Amino acid sequence: MIDQTSVSNVTTSDEINTLAQLRASGHVQKSVREELQDNLLTALAAGDNPWPGLHGFERTVLPQVERALIAGHDVVLLGERGQGKTRLLRTLATLLDEWTPMIAGSELHEHPYEPITAESQRLLEAKGDELPVTWLHRDDRYVEKLSTPDTSVADLIGDVDPMRVAEGRRLGDPETIHYGLVPRANRGIVALNELPDLAERIQVALLNVMEERDIQIRGYVLRLPLDVLMVASANPEDYTNRGRIITPLKDRFGAEIRTHYPLDIDDEIAVIRQEAELSADLPDVLLEILARFTRALRNSPAINQASGVSARFAIAGAETIAAAARHRATVHDEKAVARLTDIHTAVEVLSGKIEFESGEEGREDQILQHLLRTSIAQAARAHFGGIDFTALVDAFDGSRTITTGEHITAQEFLAELPEVAEPGLYDEIASRLNAGSDPGLRTGAIELALEGLYLAQELSKVSEDGQSVYG
Repeated sequence: MIDQTSVSNVTTSDEINTLAQLRASGHVQKSVREELQDNLLTALAAGDNPWPGLHGFERTVLPQVERALIAGHDVVLLGERGQGKTRLLRTLATLLDEWTPMIAGSELHEHPYEPITAESQRLLEAKGDELPVTWLHRDDRYVEKLSTPDTSVADLIGDVDPMRVAEGRRLGDPETIHYGLVPRANRGIVALNELPDLAERIQVALLNVMEERDIQIRGYVLRLPLDVLMVASANPEDYTNRGRIITPLKDRFGAEIRTHYPLDIDDEIAVIRQEAELSADLPDVLLEILARFTRALRNSPAINQASGVSARFAIAGAETIAAAARHRATVHDEKAVARLTDIHTAVEVLSGKIEFESGEEGREDQILQHLLRTSIAQAARAHFGGIDFTALVDAFDGSRTITTGEHITAQEFLAELPEVAEPGLYDEIASRLNAGSDPGLRTGAIELALEGLYLAQELSKVSEDGQSVYG
């Protein structure tokens, strides 16, 4: 049963399998741009979010994308790596009608009302109202291609099929053509990732598709009125006259939209939480520290900002922290809950995902550790502001220490906590991070408090072999 009640243009009957039945249903043909425009405006009028899973673009990028779709423009997204460009492009497909009719067996997904190839036109003439109709899901109307220098014109547009010529067809016969990705995406969306990486001759081949909506193959002009929305992504440095993009192709895109990394830390955290596949419980405060660390890297003059610090850096960091917690929990037979001690494992394995400026050779680890300590201190101040830690500091009388690390279980850590003069201090620390009575969460909260006191020079710390001793 075809089920799409939210779009009035699409019938819900599975009995429609001929042209006559389609006409009798009252179906109205729409272009791709009309579908996107109508469904977007319907969602906005109803107060629905047309862009699920996209965080941090609500006031900047998405309004520009919406205006471009309403205007019917082809769109190119400009931004550094890991800014969500590909995810945004893929979300466009959700604005298409869920189901749309097509001529059964059509290579180019032709609408039954408007066949565009000679083969389909002959089929319509022969079958008439009995022209067979099938239904195409919107997931099959979005085509994505990673632009690479070895991409050929045949890949994107098409080429003469020697097998069809060998069957006896004339070389000029349109039916000798093997269509490429763009014609096969007729009545859909074509997304080209990293557009400037296409060779210039391939970019030239796209000009007619985007303007005249026809295709040229080996000297033959096929007047196929393709119904395709072209969208692309590119690095801003490459998308210039001095880069690897030809000016006529730039002129074909109606909208050039700049993306960016999340502006608010809450959006950064939401992206990490949404995308990371975590093998252990990861408290929100650790995600916050990781988000602060990522943002500090993006603002550091020691980091090459032209290459960017991808959201994948933070996502991989969260997965590494969770994996460290899972590893410790398995070894020591305890619940897998990430703690502050696990966050250093992410720094050890993620340094290769960022590029340092040329003058920073040999200082990479020092820079990362400094920025991580700064991020931890910011989080500690944000969550523990207003707590009087005097009683905790006084409990370390010069001879008393406490050890934490990857080989120390949560129960062992809590059992070794010094007694403090102020009752309820540890409960107050845990409550600030919603730790409750869970040993792992309480240990993580108190570890953050101790690290904050160390960074504020209230306590000392010695770290060695994966363990830290506070005193």
